Amino acid sequence: MVEHDFRYSLFNPQHTLTECRALVPGRYQVTGNGGSIKADDVLLVTLKGSRTLSMRLTVEKVRHLINPPGQWTAVAKGPVFGELSIHEWKVQCDTCNTELTFEFAVDAKLGQKAQQPAAIARIAELGWRTTGEQHRCPKCQAAAA
Repeated sequence: MVEHDFRYSLFNPQHTLTECRALVPGRYQVTGNGGSIKADDVLLVTLKGSRTLSMRLTVEKVRHLINPPGQWTAVAKGPVFGELSIHEWKVQCDTCNTELTFEFAVDAKLGQKAQQPAAIARIAELGWRTTGEQHRCPKCQAAAA
């Protein structure tokens, strides 16, 4: 199993995705160029409409195309959601006033009540701690320890 990074980047244009679409929730068809993609490999792909969020897809089967050279089509499994909604929020450290602008994704079908738990989970991924309505950046957490 190899992990291939297909997140959007101008630094590696020969290693790109042409298409990533959901066949059914949890199964995706991915078409790309570059890399030696094989079954059971992991693809990191940028979420459409996001600058920083990505998802991990595990390749189930892949077909390498003859023309154009280097292009392939794969079927992969990944996160199960109906309609993904990307939000951008800001939080401020209650100790040093450092501001964090972050993106998070939530299944749109879950409604607004699912946004806060998803945002708290994303803040934790970024190293911040949330206690009630209080937020602490990683630097202030280290200073308090």
